Amino acid sequence: MESDTFDLLDLQLLTALELNGRASFSRLGTVLGASDQTIARRYRRLAAEAGLRVVAIRDAERLGQDQWMLRLRCAPDNALNIADALARRPDTAWIGLASGGTEIVCLTRPRSPGDYDDLLLGKLPRTPSVLDIRAHQMLHRFYGGPTGWLRRFSLLTDDQTAALLPEPAPDPGPARIAPDDEPLIAALERDGRATYPELQRATGRSESAVKRRLAALLGSGALYIDLEYDSELFGYSRAAVLWITATPAALHSVGEALATHDEIAYASATAGPSNIVVTAVVKNTAGLYAYLSGPLGHLPGITHVEASPFLRRVKQLTYRTPR
Repeated sequence: MESDTFDLLDLQLLTALELNGRASFSRLGTVLGASDQTIARRYRRLAAEAGLRVVAIRDAERLGQDQWMLRLRCAPDNALNIADALARRPDTAWIGLASGGTEIVCLTRPRSPGDYDDLLLGKLPRTPSVLDIRAHQMLHRFYGGPTGWLRRFSLLTDDQTAALLPEPAPDPGPARIAPDDEPLIAALERDGRATYPELQRATGRSESAVKRRLAALLGSGALYIDLEYDSELFGYSRAAVLWITATPAALHSVGEALATHDEIAYASATAGPSNIVVTAVVKNTAGLYAYLSGPLGHLPGITHVEASPFLRRVKQLTYRTPR
């Protein structure tokens, strides 16, 4: 990775946060060989200039909840308004305008059957500018979620990685979210680095109880801490969703191979017109072509690929109020 604005320490800090988004500035500084003041200053700069946010994400796959990737073909004059409306919903993520602004790609995580019915059977079919809806249910994640994209670049040594990984919870129990966890998770969805006193105030629980429950949620995989930032500032200015069809016998082997490709930030098997969907992040248009015609094109078992380059990202993990 390269950038005219950010240096190696900035990239290492992002990678460290990807490994442990709640690590203290002191711990991050010790591992990265910088003072905690320097790390705090770099963190604030990344937040201001690269859009860095650290947030908690419910892992729908670990929780046994449905996820859907939606492809909405829209009239170009209203596509952005529809995308903005979808972005305001708490059950959506990774929304982008693709195909020259005529298609919206959206990941939705309905938290109840009512959410799904409201979106796919209610609001979207009644929206006049939505010309076509294709829904792909996510079946099996090959890469992404708790496993971040920056780890592919080997910016940290094995010793640094080991020093950053959170201590495992002694007995996290099953991956589940109870109703009384909601205030805790809501606070972390706003700020994944919220301090324990802040979480104590948000939940009304004691600080020790908050620590135990958060450790259990993270340890069980019900929750993970993720980053969002503008990869364009680090030299990766293009992203695309690839809709891949593989033969049934090759589905798993193709997915496992995709998970090893540096260009892939997310990969999942799906039900729908295609059976694998991936997000590819590349430096430029030439890089996308090189990937399609090279590593992807050489995988046995693939019968069809459709690429939808993002024209604009509307939402990553959480919604930002436009300024």
